[in-house]
Amino acid sequence: MRGYLAQPAKAAGKLPAVLVIHENRGLNPHIEDIARRLAVDNFVAFAPDALFPLGGYPGDEDKAREVFPKLEQAKTREDFVAAFDWLKQRPETNGKVGAVGFCYGGGIVNFLATRVPDLAAGVAFYGSAPNLEDVPKIKAALIIQSAETDERINASWPAYETALKAANVRYERYVYPGTQHGFNNDTTPRYDAAAAKLAWERTLAHFNKHLR
Repeated sequence: MRGYLAQPAKAAGKLPAVLVIHENRGLNPHIEDIARRLAVDNFVAFAPDALFPLGGYPGDEDKAREVFPKLEQAKTREDFVAAFDWLKQRPETNGKVGAVGFCYGGGIVNFLATRVPDLAAGVAFYGSAPNLEDVPKIKAALIIQSAETDERINASWPAYETALKAANVRYERYVYPGTQHGFNNDTTPRYDAAAAKLAWERTLAHFNKHLR
């Protein structure tokens, strides 16, 4: 596994950490930028590249999307669990780790919440729901960031919400009017600047509340 680590140049003491999980195209420059944004706001951020076993992000979005289905997903999920453990043990961190993910990465955040009891906070941008029978295992406080026009992802929400409520999981969900799946990515035509700004402010507030 290889990833991109970003941290403040002049940190005072140990900092909270955030695992940054990319879309279905590997560790591209946009996700590296997300990690740097977190570092500017005084977090240690680590963005793993799930495509590393297949040669890493190829430098081209279309090629990355072609390669992505070749990943062995069960192994890839365990790679993200290992990345979480690695980040949690970094000497620069305070031991509290959150996770933020987008599209494919949003689904991984939901998965990690069921798989990693030590996850303190998660923010899933338009990600698929986890296995509902695993929802009672969630200990993290969650934010679900949803696009208004996103049929496939939004179709799974009612059942996921029912499971979250039944398990007394702490969660908030925000739906951004007029947006499409991928609205946070400022390198695509679906980018919505106002929605992305508000969603990011909520993300930072969530991490500041639960990780410091």
